[in-house]
Parts: sequence; C-alpha cells; structure tokens
Amino acid sequence: MKQTAFKTNPISLEELLRHCGSGKIQLPDFQRSWVWDEDRIKSLIASISQAFPVGALMTLEMKAGAADTFARRPVQGVPAEATAQAPDQLLLDGQQRMTSLYQTCIRQEVVQTITPRLKLVKRWFYVDIRAALRPDADREEAIVGVPEDRKVKSDFDRKIDLDLSTPELEYENLMFPLNHAFDWDEWQDGFSEYWLERNPENRKLFKPFKDEVLQNFKGYQVPVIALGPDTSHAAVCLVFEKVNTGGKPLDAFELVTAMYAAQGFRLRDDWLGADGKPGLHHQLQMFGRAADQKFGVLEKVASTDVLQAISLLHTSKIREDEIASGKKDSELSAVRATRQSLLELPLFAYKQYRELVEEGFKTAAKFLRQHHVYRVIDLPYQGQLVPFAAILAKIGDKWDHATVKQKLARWYWCGIFGELYGSAIESRFAKDILEVPSWIDGGAEPTTVRDGVFRAERLKSMRTRQSAAYKGIHALLMGEGAIDFRSGQSFGQTIFFDESVDIHHIFPQDWCKKQGIDVKVFDTIINKTPLGYRTNRILSGAAPSKYLEKLEAGGKEAPPIEPAALDRYLASHAIDPMLLRADRFVDFMEDREGRLLALISKATGHQIVKAGATAEEGEDVTDVDMDLASADNQMEAA
Repeated sequence: MKQTAFKTNPISLEELLRHCGSGKIQLPDFQRSWVWDEDRIKSLIASISQAFPVGALMTLEMKAGAADTFARRPVQGVPAEATAQAPDQLLLDGQQRMTSLYQTCIRQEVVQTITPRLKLVKRWFYVDIRAALRPDADREEAIVGVPEDRKVKSDFDRKIDLDLSTPELEYENLMFPLNHAFDWDEWQDGFSEYWLERNPENRKLFKPFKDEVLQNFKGYQVPVIALGPDTSHAAVCLVFEKVNTGGKPLDAFELVTAMYAAQGFRLRDDWLGADGKPGLHHQLQMFGRAADQKFGVLEKVASTDVLQAISLLHTSKIREDEIASGKKDSELSAVRATRQSLLELPLFAYKQYRELVEEGFKTAAKFLRQHHVYRVIDLPYQGQLVPFAAILAKIGDKWDHATVKQKLARWYWCGIFGELYGSAIESRFAKDILEVPSWIDGGAEPTTVRDGVFRAERLKSMRTRQSAAYKGIHALLMGEGAIDFRSGQSFGQTIFFDESVDIHHIFPQDWCKKQGIDVKVFDTIINKTPLGYRTNRILSGAAPSKYLEKLEAGGKEAPPIEPAALDRYLASHAIDPMLLRADRFVDFMEDREGRLLALISKATGHQIVKAGATAEEGEDVTDVDMDLASADNQMEAA
C-alpha cells in the first residue's frame, strides 16, 4: 500500500518566522513577489492577535545535501546572509502571510506596502492597547499603520495628529510596536518605568494586553502540510497550481447555507431558484435592465452582498435596542458586516430582512439610473451597493422625498470621489448604516460625507474605468445635461443604449499623437466625455476645428447644425467652445480641469483643493497584480 506523500502538523508561528529569517524556509522562484496591501496586513495581524485561524501553509521538504529541486530565494526582507543558507523547506502556499508577518512582527525595519489607492508607501505597524482591550471593538481598527517618520499628519502636513517617533511617545500614546510582538520585555520595562510615577493605572494596562493579545502571537500554532522530499517536479507544480488558482474555497454563503439547512431552510434555492421559479439572484440581475441588455446594473450583486446588507440591519437593530434599554456606549454591540458576522447571522434575521434588502437593492438601481449609471461596467463601486441597499431598506419610503434624495446623492458622490470603497470597507459599511439614516433625520454629517474630499491632482491620472472617480465623472456629465454633439439629444436611458454611448476623447487620440502630446496628458478624463458611437466616428482622428466644421455642414445622414446650437452642446459637456474651435489643447485642458472640479465640488459639497497644492503620498502602482496568491486570499478576517 502506497504511503501518504505528505504529513501535517502544527508548528509555532514564531518558529516558522524565525526559520524564514534564517533561510531555513525559503520560496521556490516561481512564486511571485510579495505585494500585500496595508489593509490586508492589518486584517491578518488582527486575526493572529485574537488567535483566529488564518489557514494552513504548504511546504516542500528538501533532502539534506541534495541539489536544489527548484531555483529558490529567501522570503522578502530577511537578512542577506539567509541567501547562503540551504533551506530545509520551500514554502509553496502561504508566502503572503509569512512575509507580511515576518516584516511586521520580526524585522526591525519599516515595511513597504500598498495603500487602497495603489500607492507604494512605508509603514510601521502598531497595536492601540486601549482599543485592543475593548471586548466589543473591531480588533482590525486597533491595528494602526503610521508613516516612515512615525508621525500621522493632517491639514496638508501642517498638523501632527499622532507622534510615535520615540519610545516615550509610544508609551504616552499607549501604542505597542508590532515588531516587538515576540520580544516585548525591554519595551514593557520602558513602558512600566514611564507610567510608574505619571499614572499607575496606565501601567497596569500592559498585563491584560500581554495576556489577551501578545500571548496569542507567542502561542500561535500554524497547521503545516509538508510534502515529502521525493515529491516529483510535476506533482509539486500541479499542487502549487491547484492551491493558488484551482479550487474555490467555501465562502460565507456556502457555510451559512449549510447552517440554515440544518434548520430546514434552503438558502441556496432562495438565491438561485428552484422548481422553475427564479431566485433572488436572477431577480436582481434582471431588475431595471434595458430591453436590449442581458442584465441590469445589479448584475454582479453577490450572495454575500445580500447577507452583508442583512447583517448590517440585524446588528444595527440589536444596537438600537441596547441603546433604548439604557446601556452605556462601552457596552453596546458592534454593527458588523464581516465574514464572522455572516456566520453568526440567525435564520430569523435573514427571513426578517430578506425582502427589505431585496427592495433596497432595487431602489438603489433606480437611484443609479436616475444618476445615469445604466450598466454594471459604469458602476463606480460594486461594494458601495451593500450599505446603500441597507440604508434604503432602513429608511423605506423616505427615500422618495427630494431632500432625502439630495442627501443620499451627496453621500453617494462623496464615497466615489473620496475613493472610499476600494478596500477594507466593512468598517465603513457599519458607520454608513448608523450615520446616514440619522443624518437624513437631522443628525450629524456621516463620516463618509466628511471624508469624501476629492484631490484635484487625481484628474490628471485617471485614464481608465479602474478608477471609480473616472466613472463618476462620466455619470455626472450626463446628469448635468450633457448633449450629444451630433444628435443634440441628452443621454437618458433609451438614448444611452440606442446610441451606444460611451466615454470618448474630445481631442482625438490620433490628432494628439501627431502633435507629439504625451499619452499620459491627453488620455485622462479631462479630455474625455460621453458621446454616441456614430458621433465618435465623425470625430475620429480630426482636429476639433475640423470635426466641428463637419458637424455644422451636415451630410446625407445628418442635417447641418447651427454654430450657436453646437456651442450649447459643447458647453453642456463642461467645454469652452472657443478653445475647442481654436484647437488650443493646453488651454482647453486647463480650463476643463477647472470645470470638472466645479462639478465634483457641487456633487460632494466640498471645496476642491487647488491642483498641485500638495502631492498624494506614495508612487503610482501600475503593474501590480492585486489578486496574488489566491490561497492566501482565502484568509478573511473574522
């Protein structure tokens, strides 16, 4: 009988990380580079700090003294001498997790990572001691990343909000540096001495913090699946391919389906349909679609999106009931839409809110159409639909009042132009469901509205639909009454689809290239606008002065257009007709930038900082695969 080709055993996290640092554990060279973003790192750290599982590792054992089975390299960030060490094991699955933990918890150097806006930055990571000790707080919010100088600043770097540049300032702010997660004695001594005379109560905080947080790092055990050293090349490659791009893990919906089935409820049938009756998935996909479209703007709403919206309503109702009963703020339950909250969602809550959430998503689709988002490809943020559906479910018929619609629109545009729903969005969902309905009833402005300030310099870097704000400007122009240059029609839903409207260049690409204009300059949203397909064909390649003459002259298929009427059409696109007619590209770009900023300012209600006043931190990332190591990506924060 053939023996099993692998073995499994738990190994302490500290031992694994020390082995990474020494070179005993290395990577096969076909592994991609480490590029985990800041929010994923925080989520991973939060899970470890609570002793939550983060998935197994898979390694390939190496024969002692044998030649390398594969070209290999050390884990990124380890000492240079680790390269000379012959590895005991190669890490096939778990690179992102081990590298993130090594760089944040072991290495005494700043960590280079990526922000949700795809900026390369350097960060030190800390645990907020007070926040970590609050039993009902989201642990992820207690993990803090600070810039390389250890100073968090605001008001365009004029104000220092948090300074951790010395150990004494770390002690004062009760912020524990994560790179001491496994050797905290010296830091603890300094902390105790600092607070001994100042405030003995703060000094006492370290013991529960050590017991409840740091000991979780020290005692953490990671399951390791170790393939034997005789495993063939072909088998190793096949295993690696499977764990990284192969089978899909169970998601929250599948796990909830299994739990509800034990109670006699068939969640999968409710979502996918059964016995010839369409399920919720199909109903949302088909809602509000145009006659010639297969699906509507809700095409990509996922089963977990629905569960998240229900979880927001369920947990916010629990919190409201606790407030009504007189509980203190520190005793209130958290509002959540995390994976763990979905796994804790009771069946009665699903049944209670399911239809309300369905209507919430459908009402969100109506709102999107009213604001000229007709296709899922033009939807700025898929994730923003989750809190939107929950908010609309909660406020019910209030949404149809003009003043309420204005507030919802401002919240929506602030989320888009503040670029706030790109990553780590569950905590924002929770704030939205609590704050937006309250704001509608006369309360304070929501966090999303306050945070949703557009940075003017972004206009010059938005070139594709990968940017939510790029799509947002497209919709704003149509909402402000943009008229097609050729047909003289505004872009309602019928015209949008009949004329195959899309985002097209105003100064055509071919003309710009002939003038020697850099593609990075002419290919931005500043030089683009919504136009019909046939209109764009007329524009193709010609200088604006020439294609405007052609539009005015008319032809066999189109009547002539009066110059004054054409000027009105151009002005409806935030274009100065005189600059366009004179082919004054540089002046046009500067003028239209100001006009687009005015549109964004109107939509968000925020004054836009003048372009060039301050540079956004970090460098643009253009070629990073953000969906790396899918097996690592299976780990979700609880």
